[in-house]
Amino acid sequence: MSTGEITIIGGGLAGSEAAWQAAERGAHVTLHEMRPVVPTAVHKTGLLAELVCSNSLKSRSLQRAGGLLKEELRRLGSLIMRCADESEVPGGQALAVDRDLFAGKVTAAIEQHPNISLVREEVTELPADRITIVATGPLTSERLVRSIFALTGEDCLFFYDALSPIVAADSIDPEHSFKADRWDKGDDEPAYINCPLTEEQYDAFYAALLEGESAVKHDFEPDELFEGCLPVEVIAARGRQALLFGPMRPVGLTDPRTGRRPFAVLQLRPENAELTMYNLVGFQTSLKPSSQERIFRLIPALHDAEFCRYGMMHRNTYIHSPGFLNAGFQCLRRPDLFFAGQLTGVEGYNESTASGLVCGINAVRVLRGRDPLIFPRETVIGSLGHHVSTPPLGGKRFEPMNANFGMMPPLDRPRGMNKRDHKQRLAERALAALETVQSILG
Repeated sequence: MSTGEITIIGGGLAGSEAAWQAAERGAHVTLHEMRPVVPTAVHKTGLLAELVCSNSLKSRSLQRAGGLLKEELRRLGSLIMRCADESEVPGGQALAVDRDLFAGKVTAAIEQHPNISLVREEVTELPADRITIVATGPLTSERLVRSIFALTGEDCLFFYDALSPIVAADSIDPEHSFKADRWDKGDDEPAYINCPLTEEQYDAFYAALLEGESAVKHDFEPDELFEGCLPVEVIAARGRQALLFGPMRPVGLTDPRTGRRPFAVLQLRPENAELTMYNLVGFQTSLKPSSQERIFRLIPALHDAEFCRYGMMHRNTYIHSPGFLNAGFQCLRRPDLFFAGQLTGVEGYNESTASGLVCGINAVRVLRGRDPLIFPRETVIGSLGHHVSTPPLGGKRFEPMNANFGMMPPLDRPRGMNKRDHKQRLAERALAALETVQSILG
């Protein structure tokens, strides 16, 4: 029997968004966040919605699924998107944020909401007498994991995730770097610092990278690595060309000093509004700090780099959602229980936020005796719900996934229509379908 309040476990992106959505609809919410009382391996602060990987929320464009998802969230009154827009730093075509400013804004909004009580303590068991949203993320504590999997009856699934290093801006050599956005599609003032390499420099860097010493024991299987966050050394191990078609691709960039495209390029993206720190884009790594310093300083622009944060690798947890959750992120075995965030098998900041938004809305609906709202599959939000609730074809293993147009229902493409225009049609269809949700929610 529900007590008439909503309990949310976890104050990350998903949990914070869920709390906000439920509270804005008049429900009393108790949000539990164990940090800073109980730290994690990767979080550095006690702020809610702390971004531990990249500071980029990816593309702004409606011709990208991530950009379309952000627009859907904005139209539904997302707290996370509002704070991200208010914390923006230069990011070219991507929405990048000052992570401390962003997390501070989310924390302040939650703490000041009259319908939300923030409790700083670890929850070790699923509550049995109230509507609950579990949004503890991929670093869920071991004791709570045991409680969750006592309910699921499934073995814990997992994959490895990795973080990129951050370097001090004043340690980047301007004589060996240049500012530019790929294809010159960024803001008036380019957001990215580009670190070019000649073929000879690249080969020296590549050879050193292959010999770098890892900080983790490589006891994982290849399919445990999430493709979107592969360590740079794992990409390199696929062959000499792999990095040139991945994080070091030079296409769309011209070195103003030579007038030519470099052989290889590492891009650096701003980490904060003051532009004092830069992230090594796509260079998430499991290398030991000493190896990171030695190898990454072989890139000419970083020969004297000061590392503000080293890259690291950690193991993530997620549940086998198909057959356990419906498309509204509601537990099929216990209708007063919802799961949100990366624990469900959605991957990415925007995707986690979307799942939290759906859970916050649906927890209030269940509290008031109504059925959960299932978003149309034509929307990105609805497609994410479909992904976590539908078993993969052919008995394949269920895996985390970022938002993409491929997970949405197909739309006939007229002969001769280019991809950009076709994706624009998909976006227009999604936003039209979202209007039905907005009319229901009022």
